[in-house]
Amino acid sequence: MTKPSKALETPKPDLSVSFAGIQLKNPVIAASGTFGYGVEFDDVVPLDKLGGFVVKGLSREPMSGNPPPRLFETAAGMLNAIGLQNIGARAFVDEKLPLLREIKNIVVIANVFGYTREEYERTIQILNEGEGIAAYELNVSCPNTAHGGTVFGTAPRMLEEVVVTAKRVAEHPLIVKLSPNVTSIAQMAQVAESGGADAISLVNTFVAMAIDVETRKPRISNVTAGLSGPAIKPIAVRMVYDAARAVKIPVLGMGGISTAADVAEFMLAGATAVQVGTASYWDPCATEKIVDEVEAWCWEHRVERIRELTGAVLSE
Repeated sequence: MTKPSKALETPKPDLSVSFAGIQLKNPVIAASGTFGYGVEFDDVVPLDKLGGFVVKGLSREPMSGNPPPRLFETAAGMLNAIGLQNIGARAFVDEKLPLLREIKNIVVIANVFGYTREEYERTIQILNEGEGIAAYELNVSCPNTAHGGTVFGTAPRMLEEVVVTAKRVAEHPLIVKLSPNVTSIAQMAQVAESGGADAISLVNTFVAMAIDVETRKPRISNVTAGLSGPAIKPIAVRMVYDAARAVKIPVLGMGGISTAADVAEFMLAGATAVQVGTASYWDPCATEKIVDEVEAWCWEHRVERIRELTGAVLSE
């Protein structure tokens, strides 16, 4: 009696994506400011399961951030005004990066900010002294104290100048994280590209505010704060769509992502990969779970290679 033939197994979906010369095992990246320096999450989430992660913003010198209250939960998201608290680039290179190098098969992206072009430049130079960084993410949503509090990310000329400055000293691909608080996200994407950006990421948080009607005081000590979470997702998807159509460099999308369908939606809009942020606050394992969900989603929807979703929205 012959044995029944074994059914052919369907190959697993290929979740790998590539942007700016960086190969990711999947398109799910933990966003800056929500994942510490990576090492803090190592006993919670297997870091090597993620496509990559972005460390919290690093400056030339350590910063203590804003006084509390700095976080406030909204109906469909979160306000935060942490104030870019961090240990400084030097401490990161000396204390955190060696620990990250011990973890195999991970992609580490360093978020960088400054208040002047010189501070951006010096911070990147310090990070260049370490090993294990795959790329820099230039946070251009910080007030530039040398120009009356103007934000780099909302002034085209200043944006191009800081990107040119950073690119000059960058030894790894340069991702520019764009502010959504602009008239035309497509224009700012083009400015970043013309300045030498290897990729762009968007969107950062929206300027917002909440007031306690009982005390009549702002909910956040800084008065205004950045709004993130599901509330901003439809706007973020539209901005990713606009930016991706305006440039030739890759786009990393973010803004309220918490499910596999969200990942697919951003990729269809034009993103090569995505970043998950606020979801990690209500579930520290969110990034790992989303990776599993993405694989299951691809199985269900017969998507053999997830990279083929990028920009595949049907406009008619």
